[in-house]
Amino acid sequence: MSYLVLSNGVVFEGQRIGAAGDSIGELVFTTGVVGYLETLTDPSYAGQIVMQTFPVIGNYGVIEEDFEGQTAVKGYVVRELCDTPSNFRSQYPLDKFLKDNNIPGICGVDTRQLTRIIRDEGVMNAIICDEIPCDLTPVRQYRVRGVVADVSCKHSQQFWADGKRRYSVTVIDYGEKRDITVALQQRGCDVIVVPQNTTAEEILKSGTDGIILSNGPGDPKENTFCIEQIKKLLGKKPVFGICLGHQLVALAMGADTEKLPYGHRGGNQPVKDLLGTRTYITCQNHGYAVVAQSLENKGIVNYINANDGSVEGVQYPSRRCFTVQFHPEACAGPNDTGFLFDRFITMLGGDN
Repeated sequence: MSYLVLSNGVVFEGQRIGAAGDSIGELVFTTGVVGYLETLTDPSYAGQIVMQTFPVIGNYGVIEEDFEGQTAVKGYVVRELCDTPSNFRSQYPLDKFLKDNNIPGICGVDTRQLTRIIRDEGVMNAIICDEIPCDLTPVRQYRVRGVVADVSCKHSQQFWADGKRRYSVTVIDYGEKRDITVALQQRGCDVIVVPQNTTAEEILKSGTDGIILSNGPGDPKENTFCIEQIKKLLGKKPVFGICLGHQLVALAMGADTEKLPYGHRGGNQPVKDLLGTRTYITCQNHGYAVVAQSLENKGIVNYINANDGSVEGVQYPSRRCFTVQFHPEACAGPNDTGFLFDRFITMLGGDN
């Protein structure tokens, strides 16, 4: 027997999966029907206990080729864990992955009721444990802090273009998903991935043609050093910000961010194009958003979330920069917005 105890005192009883031991984290839910491997290996989940709303998880096992990065989750919650995966690519069951990566988990809980609680009361902390604690103070006091430095690479890494080289691109790694680099390689870019504490001067000195600001975890306002470097980069080279990178650019431009009640996580988030006629289905993972009103005279909002109207994309024409809150690399998720990488490549050629 194991327990998931919320910071408001609500207790869910279930069965232990994954690693042994207690784990405290910020409990969030993701609505993806597939893509649990990409979720578990997305560094943007650092410091969080992840709950899958889809009821059966693990039915295609573990496929290491699909990993997006190093796992950083604090715990895992599912309704039912499949221990007999069936897929020709499967290498081993999901429970082995959880144990190998020291991720405590729990199954057999009512994830539908859990989702309702978070939607009504907002994201809250929780603990996965084998004994219900008498004092929930440590759970209530837990905060996701300093996670960008934890998940960013520690040394620069070079990746070569697929086929003929067209451009050189620097990706600043705040917790980058691997397929951002892959999308650039497929478009003829040599890619150098640099740590989050790399200075603007170092990046510009390298002679790069353009800069990608990657996704990442946590509160964007914590990253004061990164914001200062972005201020120095804007207008010097074409810049494309994704997820956390989108939020950091807004802060660098003097706009504001805020925490959402329960965020957007999953591969089915609708995004409306304000400059066109389409609504795209996108992959997302974030708990913070740019405040629309704070962008006045700073940037042009061109995408919004069709569910809650929050900012999903901004253009900064005078700075040769555009940013999106969602994931155009779409892992795991639909490929609707992959064209944004093509737009960035066009900017590298001097056409804004």
